Amino acid sequence: MISFMKHTLFAASILGASLGASAAQPPRYPLKDFFRNPERGYFRLSEDGKTLGFMQPASTDGSPARMNIFVQPLNGSALVGEPRKLTSETARDISNFFWKGPDVVLYQKDFGGDENFHVLAVDAKTGKVTDLTPYDNVRASIIDDLEDDPDHVLVTHNQRDPQVFDVYRVNVRSGAAELVARNPGNIVGWQTDHAGKLRAAVASDGLNTTLLYRDDEAAEFRPLITTDYRTSVHPAFFTFDDKKLYAQSNRGRDKLALVVIDPARPDVEEEIYAPQEVDLDAAAYSRKRRVLTLAVYQTDKPQYKFFDAQTETLFKKLTAKLPGYDLALQGSNRDENKFIVAAYNDRTPGSRYLYDAASDTLSKLADLNPSLPESGMARVQPISYQSRDGLTIHGYLTLPAGRDPKNLACIVNPHGGPWARDGWGYNPEVQFLANRGFCVLQMNFRGSTGYGRRFWEAGFGQWGLKMQDDISDGVAWLVKQGIADPKRVGIYGASYGGYATLAGVAFTPDLYAAAVDYVGVSNLFTFMQTIPPYWKPMLAKMQDMVGDPVRDKDRLAATSPALHADRIKTPLFVAQGAKDPRVNKDESDQMVKALKARGVNVEYMVKDNEGHGFHNDENKFEFYEAMEKFLLQHLKP
Repeated sequence: MISFMKHTLFAASILGASLGASAAQPPRYPLKDFFRNPERGYFRLSEDGKTLGFMQPASTDGSPARMNIFVQPLNGSALVGEPRKLTSETARDISNFFWKGPDVVLYQKDFGGDENFHVLAVDAKTGKVTDLTPYDNVRASIIDDLEDDPDHVLVTHNQRDPQVFDVYRVNVRSGAAELVARNPGNIVGWQTDHAGKLRAAVASDGLNTTLLYRDDEAAEFRPLITTDYRTSVHPAFFTFDDKKLYAQSNRGRDKLALVVIDPARPDVEEEIYAPQEVDLDAAAYSRKRRVLTLAVYQTDKPQYKFFDAQTETLFKKLTAKLPGYDLALQGSNRDENKFIVAAYNDRTPGSRYLYDAASDTLSKLADLNPSLPESGMARVQPISYQSRDGLTIHGYLTLPAGRDPKNLACIVNPHGGPWARDGWGYNPEVQFLANRGFCVLQMNFRGSTGYGRRFWEAGFGQWGLKMQDDISDGVAWLVKQGIADPKRVGIYGASYGGYATLAGVAFTPDLYAAAVDYVGVSNLFTFMQTIPPYWKPMLAKMQDMVGDPVRDKDRLAATSPALHADRIKTPLFVAQGAKDPRVNKDESDQMVKALKARGVNVEYMVKDNEGHGFHNDENKFEFYEAMEKFLLQHLKP
């Protein structure tokens, strides 16, 4: 969603920005204030605009408080009466929900972090909960809410075959399901038109991808476009006459652009918008007015390209009412005259508002984290530096407020994915570390997405090699600027960031004084043997991007940190969820076992009721308390 600054920030400009932003050192805020769930958040409007849904922590029968769904009537833009609790989840937070019509709420839940999500429906009037996908060890999701059908949604799940996902039309009141499309075994994505008809699909043999299309649901799918996986032609939504497709495509270009594809002439793309520096992230449209509204991308901060004067005017009005904040529309009623507005920046998760376009009024619904004052948080500054082989690496530097930015204890924080990117905004981990006196460096190393195909492809086959060099070069940049004390640099990351943490201490053992690996890969052979079954169709692609265990055996062995535990001397803290389906618990077990066999003291935290990252408040608090103690002990900020 964003494009990046081309110049490198030098110490003088960083110093000036930091000292100008905050002359006083803020107090040390309580750890729980950074990581607890919001008192109220995730606001959603019913389609008729008469009811507001939201989530807040609630305890049931003495269990720990979990994020549950509440509803409250609206009179115009004013909340009426008291909130009413709709759900009573006790094991885990509900992560998200949305309305189906005026009186049904849909949400998903998994079990202990296993990512085998069920889709559930709640009657907002009676509170009756219906599990629409009551199957064990099955992963389900909603692909179309069928706005014009009051009783049904389209759901995809892998009950029939764990490796592939079929499509069903499911009654949200009874749970009765009808098969709409049986996956022949190679379809990895489905696309509906504006009438809710299944009209396009994406098929893959692992290395090649084919966009499939049909004129109506009675017809057979036919291939439109076949590319190798390095070229993306991803359908976003149909044109408003349901005859063509908007798509994100980098066919014949380096960056993803918004294009229109006519099934009658699939080799020709009508380019609608192409950001120059970075990939397009997404495009949006008005359901009611049936027009394209905006495109979103990221340079150093989120950027918008408006296609529609009404939408641009709406954003201008909101920006005037909420100066100093980035804005996002998080939902509306069906008439599109009431909107949920998020206002945030790098120092606060911000507030949520209800905007009534008819009266041009803005009503605050909640501050997401009122216990942490925006003025006490640290600014997140876009930076860039050069890799040793000449690539520009973009990222973000957060300096602790009120401290001279010289010879600081620093945390290098590589992102997960690795085919993802860090962006600008509020990050509770980063702000917590800055509040404890650390500078934090986040970098989008080669292989990160968002910067075009060439930058992404530059990471292929480079786990533990040039991708790791980009991270090490960030440390060198911090030291050269005088910001980091070279003897007090730590590294912390999750998922691929956890792999980068382990690779950092195994392959550059003198670079880091402390390391925290959170659900990270340690052995590239065992990692690819334990992926979930629904990743199997993409295994050939993953082996091409990361490494083939036979063809690339020597390279994978050389870059698997668990096979080089004898080189690790940095103090290490490892955290793992026992039910993690992505990074199997064995990834952490084998690393810890190898270190303990050498007599190396490694801290190890395992949570039996968590998966790929900790989500329950009590587990988050315990993890961050242990991490804080560990980093303070070894890095002394």
